Amino acid sequence: MTTPIRSAAQAQTADTTPHYPTDLLLAVAHVEQTLAREPGSPAARALADAGVDFLFRTEELTEGLDELFGGVCQYPWQPLTDSNDVIAFSPLGTVVLDDAAPDTTEKPLRGLLLAWAAGNDVIVRTARPNWWRTLDNLMRAPGFPLPALLTVEPGAPCPGAHHIDVPPLPPVRGQLRDAALDARRFRLDCTSGWAQSLSRREYLPGTALAQARATDSAWQDARIAARLRYLVERARRTSYYRGLSLPQVADRSDLQHLPILEKSALERHSLPAGRELCSGDRPSGEVLRSGATSGDPRYIVFSRADWTNMVREAIPVLYALGLRPGDRVINTLFGGELYGGMVTSQNELSRMPLETYTVGGVATADHVLMLVRSFEANVVLGMPALLLPVLRNAKAACPDLRIEKVLYGGSPMMESDKQWLRDELGTRIVASVLAANDGAQLGYQCSEMSGTRHHVCDDYNLLEVVDEQGRPLPDGEFGELLVTSMQKFEGPLIRYRIGDVGRIYEHSCGCGLTGRVLDYLGRSDGLIKARSQTMLYADVVAELAPFGVSQVQIEVASHDRVESVVIRTESSRPLDPEALRAHLESTFELLGTRQEFESDEVLFRFVVECHGEGELPRHPVSGKVRTVIDRRLEP
Repeated sequence: MTTPIRSAAQAQTADTTPHYPTDLLLAVAHVEQTLAREPGSPAARALADAGVDFLFRTEELTEGLDELFGGVCQYPWQPLTDSNDVIAFSPLGTVVLDDAAPDTTEKPLRGLLLAWAAGNDVIVRTARPNWWRTLDNLMRAPGFPLPALLTVEPGAPCPGAHHIDVPPLPPVRGQLRDAALDARRFRLDCTSGWAQSLSRREYLPGTALAQARATDSAWQDARIAARLRYLVERARRTSYYRGLSLPQVADRSDLQHLPILEKSALERHSLPAGRELCSGDRPSGEVLRSGATSGDPRYIVFSRADWTNMVREAIPVLYALGLRPGDRVINTLFGGELYGGMVTSQNELSRMPLETYTVGGVATADHVLMLVRSFEANVVLGMPALLLPVLRNAKAACPDLRIEKVLYGGSPMMESDKQWLRDELGTRIVASVLAANDGAQLGYQCSEMSGTRHHVCDDYNLLEVVDEQGRPLPDGEFGELLVTSMQKFEGPLIRYRIGDVGRIYEHSCGCGLTGRVLDYLGRSDGLIKARSQTMLYADVVAELAPFGVSQVQIEVASHDRVESVVIRTESSRPLDPEALRAHLESTFELLGTRQEFESDEVLFRFVVECHGEGELPRHPVSGKVRTVIDRRLEP
């Protein structure tokens, strides 16, 4: 006789509905918490009496599944670092397990947990269906979607199902057994042959991670919803998010019901100011420094799993930017106080089949020339504000200098500078990556993209566009960007207002990807207001691009009833400030020739200053040029 724990119809539906190991981990965490809080409950006693409570150690199981799938947060794909291909995982369908005797319950239970993690429905042949019903009810109590579980009598035929014979746990030598040791044995058990046999693995040569995700568009919302559920439940471990009483997340649309994380709150509750955003994970991973360009330093903690996820997700992005096996990369992202870019890029590049030369300090033309001559370096990675003056000096010292690929981040690069790279250095690929210390990569440019348009990384950092009140804006409208870091759980970022502006819309790219792309406009302080008029920093930059300008800084001030706007430029060739001033006055009403308000005689002053390449002040920590300075906001 069959005893269904879920109905046959539900089981058939589960065959076509994807399941994700993160939901299994959340269910296991619920059982672990129940065992700790309610050890005398019937369900807890049932597990303890069977001697299987050690299997519900979430941290050990998480690490085991991470090894089993090559990244539990990347499931159902495993990106391969040496080839930019992927392995695709899929469930077998239905798995049959035998519950032979009460004193060996851990064998079928191990099979159930790992079979469910792989997305399989499970049939247990058992003489004690009530015990399994108790377990199933406990696992499903918090409401996370799990595959089906059915029980049948011992020896009952199960046509079409895959019978799995679960072996004993790996033996222990030299010390007494305890629950913690058994949990570690189960973690190691996750990578054994029988555990691997619970999934189908398909190697997809020539398919990158972004392509695999794009072809899975029918289940994209379900996949992102699973990631959001996992993130929110992990965030509840922090005192900050516990205090906010986060709502349950079932679907992707529930994201907009979660509170926005403002920068001021992040700074107050993050190290070194506070520990309210610490999750209590194992002290491992990496700590990066941020915030020094606009305020007091803040430290961003990545757990070991967070760091591994970041590297796994970044390597396919670096391939998409144009890196290939055998490239020789000059990494000019520098150390010092703001070392995040150097540390992250060095970790990512070191795992790829490349040669990398990380300069570590501020790069010079001599560095570049030596590495090109002696090591045949063909790629340079850096920030435009620092990189372009170095490359121009190197070109002046060595007229035959060639750089095949220039990859950049940190700030936009003018189109005139990109053209200079192509014309003077023979650069074939010029590509941008958007990233932040808080959450790593946000978007990237493939070979078919230029200007401000970037592919987004929704499975890693989910982007939203909202108005000033935090209300979601329709596709195609410009607004403020919110970032939800889907794979960072120590110091979680949920709907974090990063202070940047852009718009998101659907786009079919020449590289073959169809999906959401981001037009990135830069910092939200790029809206300049004066004389009761407004203009965008990005629009000023676009107007100055034909003049060969590399950097633009706008300073607004007010003193003794005189408002002033000073626009400073950098260029590799001499520019006429009066010509630029006349052009901007004719383009922007704010900068027009009318020099006073008729009503109150407030005067207005507009000046253009033209500087040589590299002459504008760089921030001593980040190396960036401060794009907008509003002296009216300073104390």
